[in-house]
Amino acid sequence: MLLITCPWCGPRDETEYHYGGQAHVPYPENPGALTDEQWAEYVFYRDNPKGPFAERWTHSTGCRRWFNVLRDTVTNEVLAAYRLDEPRPDLPQAGGNR
Repeated sequence: MLLITCPWCGPRDETEYHYGGQAHVPYPENPGALTDEQWAEYVFYRDNPKGPFAERWTHSTGCRRWFNVLRDTVTNEVLAAYRLDEPRPDLPQAGGNR
């Protein structure tokens, strides 16, 4: 079970949220000029990284607002949660001196 912190309501179990896909995917500037292939790429093709990944979530049983979450796809750890009007936070570099 993930514990996700809604920027407005605080930490809640993942059962209160609904996943909305990859975050920071810009809408096409001139959608009328896109070919069918370009539309298909925009709608269906998303990144699938190993490691930190920015996702959109909605607090569906709470405030019903959308926000972004940085989640590590390897460990499933939630690294950060932030509002849509906030920039993606910088993550500390892994490794470092021990």
